Amino acid sequence: MGLKKGQKAPDFTLPSTSGTDFKLSRDLFGKPCVIYFYPKDFTGGCTAQACEFRDQFADFKDLDLPVIGISRDDIPTHLRFKKAHDLPFELLSDESGEVCKKYDALVPLLGIPKRVTYLLDKGHVIKDVFQDMFNAKAHIEKMLNNY
Repeated sequence: MGLKKGQKAPDFTLPSTSGTDFKLSRDLFGKPCVIYFYPKDFTGGCTAQACEFRDQFADFKDLDLPVIGISRDDIPTHLRFKKAHDLPFELLSDESGEVCKKYDALVPLLGIPKRVTYLLDKGHVIKDVFQDMFNAKAHIEKMLNNY
């Protein structure tokens, strides 16, 4: 089915590369944000997407629009990935896949996250959603153009 524009984004709490648990409703209360789900750290498409978010990060920062990346990788892997690519945003670990499932971001049967990006408004209502497994750059362009 999938989450659609106009729906309230599900709240969640996940471990973060900051060393604390990230809770959407607490840590980004009253703030719009971009949450992107991706399959796996250190893979070609995921590295390209993370680096594209990094390269465009100043644009997101100018808009006061936090970026959060989520995959099923564990925190130590996320920390290596973040350091290797100098990522200026938090990565969250959804090892169980429960948050991915809430956001309709799991590939059926395979259980790996889809490449799907959500733009949430300050009330955490979905303002835009974009899904494309192969065009990582388009995720960034779509979020910036539709904010």
